[in-house]
Amino acid sequence: SFEQFCINYANERLQQHFNRHLFKLEQEEYGLDGIDWNNVDFEDNQECLDLFEKKPLGIFSLLDEESNFPNSTDFTLANKLKQHLHSSSYFKGDRGRAFGVRHFAGEVLYDTNGFLEKNRDSLNSELVQLLSSCNSQLPRLFARKRINQSLKPTISSDTPKQSVGTNFKGQLFKLMHQLENTKPHFIRCIKPNCKQLPDMYEEELVLQQLRYCGILEVVKISRAGYPTRMTHLEFAERYGFLLLETNASQDPLSISVAVLKQFNVLPDMYRVGFTKLYLRTGQIGALEDRRKQVLQGVIQVQKYFRGHRARRLFHELNKGAKTIQSFVCGENIRRKYAIEANRCSSFASHLLDEQLASVIYLQSVIRGWLARRDFNNMHNLKQLNRESVKSRRKVGRKISEAKVFATLDTDMPHEQQIQVVPSVMAELQRKVLKAEAILGQKEQENATLREQLQQYEARWLEYEAKMKSMEDMWQKQMASLQTSLAAARKSLAADSNAGQRRGDVVSPRYYDSEDNVSMGSRTPVGNMPDVVGGRENGSLNAVGNLLKEFEQRRQTFDDDAKSLAEIRMAQPTSNVNPDDEFRRLKRRFETWKKEYKLRLKETKARLHKRGYESDKTRRKWWEKLGSRS
Repeated sequence: SFEQFCINYANERLQQHFNRHLFKLEQEEYGLDGIDWNNVDFEDNQECLDLFEKKPLGIFSLLDEESNFPNSTDFTLANKLKQHLHSSSYFKGDRGRAFGVRHFAGEVLYDTNGFLEKNRDSLNSELVQLLSSCNSQLPRLFARKRINQSLKPTISSDTPKQSVGTNFKGQLFKLMHQLENTKPHFIRCIKPNCKQLPDMYEEELVLQQLRYCGILEVVKISRAGYPTRMTHLEFAERYGFLLLETNASQDPLSISVAVLKQFNVLPDMYRVGFTKLYLRTGQIGALEDRRKQVLQGVIQVQKYFRGHRARRLFHELNKGAKTIQSFVCGENIRRKYAIEANRCSSFASHLLDEQLASVIYLQSVIRGWLARRDFNNMHNLKQLNRESVKSRRKVGRKISEAKVFATLDTDMPHEQQIQVVPSVMAELQRKVLKAEAILGQKEQENATLREQLQQYEARWLEYEAKMKSMEDMWQKQMASLQTSLAAARKSLAADSNAGQRRGDVVSPRYYDSEDNVSMGSRTPVGNMPDVVGGRENGSLNAVGNLLKEFEQRRQTFDDDAKSLAEIRMAQPTSNVNPDDEFRRLKRRFETWKKEYKLRLKETKARLHKRGYESDKTRRKWWEKLGSRS
């Protein structure tokens, strides 16, 4: 039938594709690459395909030509085929409407009955309507495409309508073109028996199919051929690392041959072409196994190395994170400490201001009382002076009167003179003696006050000299302490630059300015303290305690700095970190320095207040002495 005719034509085309890839192309590749190869004979079906496809005397061409004649019949088609194709060895004319074609699988007889009708046949409109009425989208798409093709106007009225055979041949050409662009893998289906029964094999039928399909030739060429083929560069890149000794200057061909020799591949098992290396079946397995083992070993080494690198990186990141956390925690603690220190300092300053205000208020009250007492004393003294002056004047006046009365002895009797003069004289003498006693007492008090003033001035000068010498000694000791700390810092910095420099070590250079400012304030000279002996001795004891504490602290810090320098020199064998110890020493020094400066300021404030009071008292006494004198 016409349908079987089209199916057998498609089988011929597929057989030709099979022969081309398994016989033609492979043997041509061996020849072009210079391989010593004995060609394997196979049955080519190209002449059979020419019988179908040749123009204008091919079966499809004659069928289309006869289909275009309106008066042609199946007999005219058969006669026309016999007339034009009788010379072909693959065509056989038979009686009536039959003709035969010798296919690769054997000779097949075809009956031309219905060939023309089926070749002219197109898709029935009822089928198109049926597809259009479907609910599924896919059949409706096919129907719409078919309707659009039927509605397209023809380019020319002379162009014949495409037949079924021509359409089938065009579709087969497209299919073969797609297969050519792929890497083929063939599966042959063998019919075991003609009765269509399971587990029954007809040996003659199976052998005939194997012979007709070319399976025997395929087995032969597979045994003699080289199924594994790779270019020299690909083989060298894939297996070159398996060599025990690799020379980078070698070419890919030398590396490939060296690999084959190392794995004892026999010369009959491979061929070296101009561009490729050809291996027989089973030879590449040993290389692949060895390559897989080496790659697994490489993967293991890479795994351990990457694990080691990842762990080392993790430890470094962990250490860095801890370092950053320690810095952040330290900074937070320092900020909290600074806030607390400022709060305590403000509280202490506020408390000191309150105490100072209380002291000033108490001093103002005491000074007011002293001023009032001194004013009363001065007022009483002035009253006494005025009374003594008045009494002296009165005595003098009475003495002068007595003298006058003595000269007037002519007018008075002697008894009256004796009565007046003794009483007046006694009273006058009594007042004079009293005035002289008061004057002597005041002069004695003035002398006593002068002696006390001289003693106070001597004590103040001695105290001021002691304070000056003590401040000079403090400055020298502080400079010595700063020099020792600077020397230790320079030694640590030099050793740190030779090894691993630590950026978090802060130099104590800023101590100098603060200490010089605190030590540079001097007690004013020339002030006399208005204190008693017990209070002055208490102030001297406080200053002595400060001096003693400063000496002890200085000695302690000097010893610590020297020990840190010795530890830094012996750092390779010591478990102590000198940088941490130096920071601790610095914090201790700063804490002590702040406390010491606060105490020193309080002591100086007390001394200045006492000096101011003594100066005021001294000025008052000098004013008193000046007024008395």
